[in-house]
Amino acid sequence: MDKYEKLHRFILLRQSDANIPFSELCQLMKRLGFRERIKGDHHIFTKAGIEEILNLQPKGTKAKSYQVKQVRNVILRYGLTLGE
Repeated sequence: MDKYEKLHRFILLRQSDANIPFSELCQLMKRLGFRERIKGDHHIFTKAGIEEILNLQPKGTKAKSYQVKQVRNVILRYGLTLGE
């Protein structure tokens, strides 16, 4: 199990939304098939077939906990897995 599979599982198990490195969350989004667009510190993720547009910003080196919850909800709603 690689680092991003562990992160994917960690997010789905709701272990700690406040302790996710922002750069790793962005890489996970890319591995889930999202396209990234950056404007300032806003990282905007879109994917064909996904209604939601995820706008993520760092809080220091960590991801904001409410945005991790948004990512989790999208993963669960669309049944996203790594390698799609």
